[in-house]
Amino acid sequence: MPTISMFYGIIISMFFEIKAKHHLPHIHIRYQGYNASVAIEDAVLLAGELPARQLRMVQVWIDLHREELLADWELAKEGIEPFRIDPLK
Repeated sequence: MPTISMFYGIIISMFFEIKAKHHLPHIHIRYQGYNASVAIEDAVLLAGELPARQLRMVQVWIDLHREELLADWELAKEGIEPFRIDPLK
């Protein structure tokens, strides 16, 4: 699962070479022992947990990069490694 962005200790990844269909575009987040999945469309926490501050940073980042994330999702569905996306600054 390649890392597509990192900021403030938060690592954001997206699976590619998806064999089984993932129905909802999402990203995976790791932060200091926490793991979570967040939807790209509406930045809702789908699974796992993150501290509130880090979740809010991820949600803001998604809002800023939604089009790039959705483009990466389309690549991932085709088995193509997604592009890196600028971190939150």
